[in-house]
Amino acid sequence: MLQKIQPVILSGGSGSRLWPLSRAMYPKQLLPLVTENTMLQETATRLKKLDIEVMDPVIVCNEEHRFFVAEQMRQLGIKNSKIILEPMGRNTAPALTLAALATKEISEDAVMLVMPADHVIENTKAFHEVVKQGLSLAANNYLVTFGIEPNTPETGYGYIKRGEIISESEGYLIDSFVEKPDLNTAQQYLDSGGYFWNSGLFMMTASSWLDEISVLNKDIFTASETSYNNAIVDNDFYRIDKTAFETSPSDSIDYAVMEKAAGTEAQTHHKAAVIPLNAGWSDVGVWSTLWEVGDKDSFGNVTKGDVSLLDTENCLLYSSERLIAGVGLNDTIVVETADAILVANKDSAQDVKQIVDALKEQDRDEYLTHQLVYRPWGSYECIDHGDRYQAKRITVKPGAALSLQLHHHRAEHWIVVSGTAQVTRGDDVFLVSENESTYIPLGTKHRLENKGSIPLEMIEVQSGSYLGEDDIVRFDDIYGRSGSN
Repeated sequence: MLQKIQPVILSGGSGSRLWPLSRAMYPKQLLPLVTENTMLQETATRLKKLDIEVMDPVIVCNEEHRFFVAEQMRQLGIKNSKIILEPMGRNTAPALTLAALATKEISEDAVMLVMPADHVIENTKAFHEVVKQGLSLAANNYLVTFGIEPNTPETGYGYIKRGEIISESEGYLIDSFVEKPDLNTAQQYLDSGGYFWNSGLFMMTASSWLDEISVLNKDIFTASETSYNNAIVDNDFYRIDKTAFETSPSDSIDYAVMEKAAGTEAQTHHKAAVIPLNAGWSDVGVWSTLWEVGDKDSFGNVTKGDVSLLDTENCLLYSSERLIAGVGLNDTIVVETADAILVANKDSAQDVKQIVDALKEQDRDEYLTHQLVYRPWGSYECIDHGDRYQAKRITVKPGAALSLQLHHHRAEHWIVVSGTAQVTRGDDVFLVSENESTYIPLGTKHRLENKGSIPLEMIEVQSGSYLGEDDIVRFDDIYGRSGSN
């Protein structure tokens, strides 16, 4: 039996239903929503104590999130992860095809364990047991998924109808996949005992997946294979070919392959199997789900940050910056960030996405980024702005450097608060220390570097006719960014 597991982490989601904490440029999987680690980090370490060889993960993520993903793996001490960058989203089937191609290069005898980056599993020991069961089936060329034993008539999940039990295993053949039901149908599924929630977790060999996707959806296979074979290795990243990948149809793992492998009229050479999973699983897709998995006080409230409550029950209150005072609330969600506040009834949690869609249509920054914006070199935060001026707090990590760049529409004043900045301004290179400042005229090439061993903290005051982030022309950048922003 195959005894290596290749974790495959799919980290391409936007998490819009968890706005305003989750934003397009910094989505939920990059946030520490449940523990001190981010959801991506929890996923990457979920197999840590499994008594089977586990390789460093293959991660498929949005190109815009690449530096955050790499930094979070570095924090865990994971040095050999393969980070595949998607230039655009094409759903999970193309993402898994890319990961399968990478897995075949890494190890011919590994079994892929496919995990979304934004799930919670509370009982790791129970999860490890079903992973071992899945390993046995996947090694025998089954396409394995894990079904969550339902405890409520949930209408937000797809369902899996189980078929015959697979001899000498804890799994079942899959009879069929079922779309998200209405409440009455979901109750019937729950009462029958023959259905599972579809978890989105899968286990199979790379060859099994590639064999099936190449037959069942040749367009996805061809686009993924061509884009992978034409990829460019860029530091920690595997940049697939954009032109080839954008020709791929957008489809999920379920639709592209798994549904076709289910039932008596299966169209595949590999049978679809489901293993029951009872390990405190949640996909944390909406704020109400975060309330369900959170630690509650005696009144059923889940709180984080600076929160004070009176006569409040069964609420979720999440403070990032300021005090939240809740009085006389029931079944309410309140989430506060530096630039936005969400107030919603728990029953309406699914509708938060509609707010995000409206903000996007209005071209508002709040759907896209936080006030605190992370960059590969550190971060910046807007602390004040007005007509023709803007002030930012900038942090540059030790050893990091901004790109050599210029602006067509603004000048900048830099004041160092702590640390020492090495500044390139035109042909001059000089140091600016704590309590000192310098000036960058409009149209002048410049670069900011931190050669020291402590973070560089500084205030930047911009002035000019246009202060947008797209007024950047890069000439040289250690992070592979170039041209106009």
